[in-house]
Amino acid sequence: MHVVVAGGGLAGLVAARHLAEAGAEVELFEENARVGGRVRSREVDGFTLDRGFQVLFTAYPAARRELDFDDLDLRTFAPGATIARPNHRSTLADPLGDPSAALPTLLNRDVRTSDKLRLFRLQRELKGQSFENLLDGEGKTVREYLADRGFSPAFIEHFAEPFYGGITLDRELGTDSGVFEYTFKALSEGRTVVPAAGMGAIPAQLRDRAEAAGATVKTGKAVTTIERGEKLKVEAGNEMVFPDAVIVATDPKSVAELTGVETPTDAKCCVTVHCSLPDHQTLDTGSRILLNTADDRPNTIAPMSAAAPEYAPEDKQLLSATFLGQQDAGDEELATEVQEALDAWYPENHFGEFELVDIDRIEFAQFAQPPGFRESLPAVDTPGGSVYLAGDYTRWSSIQGALESGKRAADAVLNS
Repeated sequence: MHVVVAGGGLAGLVAARHLAEAGAEVELFEENARVGGRVRSREVDGFTLDRGFQVLFTAYPAARRELDFDDLDLRTFAPGATIARPNHRSTLADPLGDPSAALPTLLNRDVRTSDKLRLFRLQRELKGQSFENLLDGEGKTVREYLADRGFSPAFIEHFAEPFYGGITLDRELGTDSGVFEYTFKALSEGRTVVPAAGMGAIPAQLRDRAEAAGATVKTGKAVTTIERGEKLKVEAGNEMVFPDAVIVATDPKSVAELTGVETPTDAKCCVTVHCSLPDHQTLDTGSRILLNTADDRPNTIAPMSAAAPEYAPEDKQLLSATFLGQQDAGDEELATEVQEALDAWYPENHFGEFELVDIDRIEFAQFAQPPGFRESLPAVDTPGGSVYLAGDYTRWSSIQGALESGKRAADAVLNS
């Protein structure tokens, strides 16, 4: 069997590997010079910058199946978060995952003791459920779900809005509650990590594994047309290929153009400001993310090099601040807002050596996932005619969704 895979993101690479391991002749075409799609990294002035703030949850089932964690040389963020607003910081973490945070969490007055107990009960409840079943939500938003479970408005404002606003790019918490349950279970049962070499190490490993299985990966060549008839015809660059099947694993817009299948178009945008401080500047948050409870400017600040020292030169530290939605402000203006937030949160510090490293403006970071969103997503075999789909838009918007979709698409081809 000869199969073409269009797109070298996580889903396409996983599909290519499983097909090749099953004995198929696989050609993967990727438009860009490097594989990875939305998951990639670059080097700027000695800093490793991921495309936006991205992390991997090691509890994700597909990540455990598809990735070699040891080879990725993972670096771990401390669980929980530092709640920040002007002249105030406090710690909220799972004491089972980080015993050193037990006392600060117990003494945290931003979140009530009753809310902490509800978190613990929810953690125990979800531990007994399968990941897959969690995505079949109750038709509620995250905000409705938390309120129905008795969480206080203070908990929602001080923790859920910035923390899950960062995960779902939706500070209003209008995302399907199934996404909350899935990610909460993953956070509770695994680690939040990045590879020492940056998130781009993930697709690089997937490419190596696909090629080791026998797949051919061709970069700098985009699949531009797919013609279905008695015989499939695929045009990629100056090549014309006649495969037995095609897996389209490009971005949702390109999928719609190539196949005519309706894909999610309601995009969640974000802007990530990568900035640096001298290494001696103490933030007193360790490798725990900072949540902005005052407003969303920025929503969060992640101490990247505190978790992964390899992300910054020896005398520097790297921070990644995330603004939700499109931002009309210029790069320097956004960097100033980040510095001003740090000044307000740490009045005892002086941030005169704060520097902007670079900025990512990401127009399509996720697709919107309101209650019941999965009912409208296309199935893997929707196009028909030996054309299949792979991408998180067939599952849910996440690394888990992308990795899982690649395996499902490969299985669909092999079982056809």
